[in-house]
Amino acid sequence: MRFSWYKTVSIGLVLLWLFEGADAQLWQPNLPEHDSKPYYFGITLSYNSAWFKAAPSPNFLASDSVLLANTKAVGGFGLGLLGTLKLVDHFELRVNPQLIFATRDIVYNVKYPVFPEDTNAVKQVQSALLNFPLHLKFLSDRIRNFRVYTFAGLAYSLDLASNSANRKVEDLVKLKPGDFTLDFGAGLNFYFDSFIFSPEIRFSNGIGNALDQDPSNKYSNTIGQLKTRMVQLCIHLEG
Repeated sequence: MRFSWYKTVSIGLVLLWLFEGADAQLWQPNLPEHDSKPYYFGITLSYNSAWFKAAPSPNFLASDSVLLANTKAVGGFGLGLLGTLKLVDHFELRVNPQLIFATRDIVYNVKYPVFPEDTNAVKQVQSALLNFPLHLKFLSDRIRNFRVYTFAGLAYSLDLASNSANRKVEDLVKLKPGDFTLDFGAGLNFYFDSFIFSPEIRFSNGIGNALDQDPSNKYSNTIGQLKTRMVQLCIHLEG
């Protein structure tokens, strides 16, 4: 006996309704009291890819030794703390201080290298950043043990390894110790029995010029400004 299509659809809908009903009886929300907390804390582990957005200086065209300067992204990592304050439904204020280790490469094309293999000179800029972001979060409604959020805000970074103050290496590009960035991104909340697991992607764009200009340095002299850029993949564990 062959079933007509509407009988097949009807049976499928009935089975789906029975499955959903049974699943609803078995399912229990994790951390049901969490959404009513006025504040909560956590820790952060992160991986970053950082680079510079470079603009040439007027000296670039007049330079007889350095022809071209490009920047290259390099990976790094960070760890930090997390504090979140509930404002109203769906809106939270978050601070996420981190210690971030970041490396940025600047690649120069040298016109008159001492050795042929030195045609491309790479100047590596390493930073140990104390990063202090303040973010406003917008959260979706909770769907069982799952939630989506977006955020935006401002961050200040203090470079503990800033070579503008404590390093005087002749051919090293120097950075200012402080930098402000605009942050934005999105993440997911997964509610478990005793904690919330939150993967997140974050984009940070520097506002000001991070370069500490040194007219006597041929590598620094050809750059007009450096603006920091960073993408972070963060894992938050919240309680």
